[in-house]
Amino acid sequence: MLNIAFLVVVYVLSTLHDKRVVYIDRVLMLLLKYVLLHSVIFLMLLSFVDLDLSWKTIILFYLIFTAALSLWWIVSRKLLKWYRSKGFNYKRIVIVGSGTSGAGVRLMQELEHDQGYGYHIVGFFSDEPATDISYYKGSIGDLEQFVAENSVDEVYCAIPENERQELQNIISLAERNAIDFFYVPQFSKYISRRFEIENFGAVPVLSIHPHPLNNPVNMAIKRGFDLLVSSIVLLFSPIIFLPIAIGVKLSSPGPVFFKQERTGYRGKSFNCLKFRSMRVNDKSDSLQATKDDPRKTKFGNFIRKTSLDELPQFINVFMGDMSIVGPRPHMVQQTQEYSELIDKYMLRHTLKPGITGWAQVNGFRGPTDELWKMEKRVEYDVWYAENWNFMLDIKIMFLTVVNAISGEQNAM
Repeated sequence: MLNIAFLVVVYVLSTLHDKRVVYIDRVLMLLLKYVLLHSVIFLMLLSFVDLDLSWKTIILFYLIFTAALSLWWIVSRKLLKWYRSKGFNYKRIVIVGSGTSGAGVRLMQELEHDQGYGYHIVGFFSDEPATDISYYKGSIGDLEQFVAENSVDEVYCAIPENERQELQNIISLAERNAIDFFYVPQFSKYISRRFEIENFGAVPVLSIHPHPLNNPVNMAIKRGFDLLVSSIVLLFSPIIFLPIAIGVKLSSPGPVFFKQERTGYRGKSFNCLKFRSMRVNDKSDSLQATKDDPRKTKFGNFIRKTSLDELPQFINVFMGDMSIVGPRPHMVQQTQEYSELIDKYMLRHTLKPGITGWAQVNGFRGPTDELWKMEKRVEYDVWYAENWNFMLDIKIMFLTVVNAISGEQNAM
């Protein structure tokens, strides 16, 4: 009965193993669906037979099953990525673009970023000269001869839709040579939202996938997890907070906690708590900390490097002003400044700010003395908002702990 349930689950949720680009958090979310669906089917089958199985046995089985399956999926995909990065099990692809900018070049950069995807780019074709691209083989008219002389598995077409005849020619070329054809829509590089495709008769329609945290169930899961973890931390706070508080008081005169007004959910300001890491000064609400900031104490420098200064923000999480994972809250003055300079900046405030975030674990933390640094933060924060899932939060928390232990280079 367990095997029958598993066969049904594999049939219903079999898309994972057909994809070359899959992230661990997505793998684990799909795994939870696997286990949940499997348990439902198994318990339904179990109701038709007379077997003396205790709930303890069933729960123990599913705990072991979940752990073993998650370990196997993660390890097997890591091994497969390593195998592909060594030059095996790859697909030979060509990209048809429209010059040195646009969707074709962005696709090329994404595939180059991780060789573990198993894609070997053998040619880039464009009617606009792209001699600075190493894969450039000529104009779109040269594609047919190249395909005839070289082994190609897939062609990715990123030319504008209004070039209908050229587009149809490439589709026909792919069909004649038994090559898989993929079309890359010409979206702006600033549009990172996930899209869903559906058909009205013969007409395909793309719709923007709604933010996951617009779903009340997802919101409840995230808030419930925040309350659980923050309650545990605050329960043991005397043990954790007291040594740090003593260190702060001994390092320089002033309060233990530092309160600063920051921008929160939907632009509403709140008092963000931290352990004080600087000497008391009148520029704390306007001047961002730097690497060799003279205002920092030696102990303050230590707790900033290890992110221990952020621990009081679990009080903000418990009170509902913050989440454990989310975009880092900025000073109100920074919000006013950057909202006028950076496109989509305010989108990062469509969810609660976090103690840690996707931008931080990807290295974008610390001072933003150059505009591009804040732009990258916003880019990662918006991506997080549009691609949230529970396992992604777990992944970010794990990476945060690892970074805190190893010491982050950009921690100031």
